[in-house]
Amino acid sequence: MAKASGWRLWWAKRRWYERNRRPLRRWRINRHAARGGFFVRHPVEGEVLEALDEGRLKIGAGTLLEPGCWLTLAPGARIEIGEGCFLNRGVMIAAQGSVRIGDHTMLANGCFLGDAEHRYDDPDKPITWQGFTSKGPVSIGANCWFGVNCVVTSGVSVGERCVIGANSVVTRDVERGTIAAGAPAKPIRKIKFAPQQANSASAEKRPL
Repeated sequence: MAKASGWRLWWAKRRWYERNRRPLRRWRINRHAARGGFFVRHPVEGEVLEALDEGRLKIGAGTLLEPGCWLTLAPGARIEIGEGCFLNRGVMIAAQGSVRIGDHTMLANGCFLGDAEHRYDDPDKPITWQGFTSKGPVSIGANCWFGVNCVVTSGVSVGERCVIGANSVVTRDVERGTIAAGAPAKPIRKIKFAPQQANSASAEKRPL
């Protein structure tokens, strides 16, 4: 009896954790991608199809998810990824409430963005049963670049055109146009943007 029960549990978990590898689910995810103009390279993990069906996962046109990306959402949570973004292999986004990424932002291999952390303060309950706590949503501005293995914790806002160094842990807000790195991440310097060129359409031509 115990053996049969063990097989049923194993089969139930296999059906859940391997569900996105079923041909029909892949086809349905690809249909969403074709309609939205983004692209998903399989395998992809998490509640991707459910959230796309319910409109709780928004992915902008031109965005690419490389193999092994994991997008997981609690019931009612939302993830918004802008246009032209690039999520490299092994990127994970976990939303208890809301995670938002602006247009043309790049996340290198192994980055993690999450708006909640596991609780661990109940000494009489296993950590795996304690649920989550959050300091608020995560917001990433447009045109940001995150190096490999970066972590962004709950309640953090990263401004537009920031660069976050590899292996950094972002626990506080980062102002627009800042290079930051470290664990915890700290500002290194402001980015020196190239001077804008004059608008050729409005430039006057001198007569020959």
